[in-house]
Amino acid sequence: MTSATPPPASDVDILVIGAGPAGLAAATVLAAGGLRRVIVLERETAPGGVPRHCGHSPFGMREFRRLISGAEYARRLADAATRAGAVILLRTTAIALGPGGILSAASPDGMLRFTAKRIVLATGVRESPRATRLVGGDRPLGVMNTGALQAFAYLERLAPFRRPVIVGTELIALSAILACRHIGARPAALIEANPGPSVPRPLAAFPRLFGIPVHYNTEISEIQGGARVERVTLRRRDGVTRTLACDGVVFTAGWVPEASLAHAAGLAFDSDGRCSDPAICAAGNLLPPLKTAGRSWCTGRRLAASILRDLAK
Repeated sequence: MTSATPPPASDVDILVIGAGPAGLAAATVLAAGGLRRVIVLERETAPGGVPRHCGHSPFGMREFRRLISGAEYARRLADAATRAGAVILLRTTAIALGPGGILSAASPDGMLRFTAKRIVLATGVRESPRATRLVGGDRPLGVMNTGALQAFAYLERLAPFRRPVIVGTELIALSAILACRHIGARPAALIEANPGPSVPRPLAAFPRLFGIPVHYNTEISEIQGGARVERVTLRRRDGVTRTLACDGVVFTAGWVPEASLAHAAGLAFDSDGRCSDPAICAAGNLLPPLKTAGRSWCTGRRLAASILRDLAK
């Protein structure tokens, strides 16, 4: 899946930053389209992005015509890219973008410098941590976002808690429920600040199917505990508070585009991923609104097709 680290300075056709669904889809189309020097940089130890943490389905119906787990989906996307001829460099972090397709990166073997005909930014999004949500209280163990929970459950096969509270009702919150079930945990409640769910009504019934109470118009105002989480204070919109016993808190959603690389370079994007620097473009969840893995895959393919047309002129 990876090759030897390229020389410290390399000229390539395409440089893709991020090996999630959008980045891998773009790399696959571009390499299959005849560009032989397609490099994907991924800072993690394995490609696949967020889906590689997901041991549950449904993934893959659009891409592979079958339902598979997120982990299998990630492997298939990476395999498709490498079969097409793309090279995935793991543990390699993009550091700085320069004008006209120049990028500096850090790898286990030292600093690298690339010059590319096109750079595709597919760095995705991240969930907002507790610190940005202004939730007060103690700082015990057991407070995390969905990505960390999934890593515990599916990659490390560890159970960080047994009775957590899940904050949020977006699709990712349903993934958190499935991750909890995988490790034998039963959430004490789902907490939603809005008056209704953030998913379509049929999916909103999902938590209740597993006997998980859902509290709308409610926020966590304080987390309490010593070495570990012991309880949370809930505050309703009408000001009424109550204490709920639990041993963990999972903050879901609160999505923030992982755009620090673009911001540091002073770049601006439109909704189609076109950039103020014509050598750079973006795909996937770097561009709002939030997309599922399958939709991110589609944006990567569309962008790659556009790049091929542009380079053929």
